[in-house]
Amino acid sequence: MKELLIPYCAVAGELAAAKQQMLAANDFALEEQPWPQYKTDAEVRFSIVHNNESIFILYRVKEKHVRHVTTAINGAVWEDSCVEFFIAFDGEGYYNCEFNCIGTALIGYGTGRNNRELLPADVVRMVHVDTTMRKENDAYVWELLLQIPVQVFVKHTVTSLSNVTAKVNFYKCGDLLPEPHFMCWNKINSATPDFHRPDFFAAAVFEEVTSMASI
Repeated sequence: MKELLIPYCAVAGELAAAKQQMLAANDFALEEQPWPQYKTDAEVRFSIVHNNESIFILYRVKEKHVRHVTTAINGAVWEDSCVEFFIAFDGEGYYNCEFNCIGTALIGYGTGRNNRELLPADVVRMVHVDTTMRKENDAYVWELLLQIPVQVFVKHTVTSLSNVTAKVNFYKCGDLLPEPHFMCWNKINSATPDFHRPDFFAAAVFEEVTSMASI
């Protein structure tokens, strides 16, 4: 089982300006494909940091096909070219934060796949998103930069991320793409694709904020 240290980074200003800071902090490949029938040659990497008040995630994706149909908050973004971040702060439930390649968001909370509660649209809108996309030969290359404030986690009282422990996993999917696929960072052992498996979340620690913390 993987473990993740999420470094503190004094990210400030425009989101786009934070990319180089994040890439200097860490760079992970999202490459587990537990379901061979959905094998893909899509390439996905991500970086993650926090500034005590928000989680910042930078996804970088290269794939042959893209789909970006859903534009409504809490719509079916998983049917599009989609990246996802699931996080649990305790054993009571977890948040699924899902975004298609144009930044449309869905965020829910619950204990498992069924009976999930979608968060109110005004809460989902607190997430700041910066997206880019370009064509590169026969593939699409797109980036999604997220700033997720702690206020989004409405089922918990999180006022500071410093030294907070959690469990997480990261995903890439595209249910209605010409070549559907289901990728994850921490491997899932199940017969069929299922991201809603908190038993396969990895331990994560948000680095303690100190006056000397930097990257």
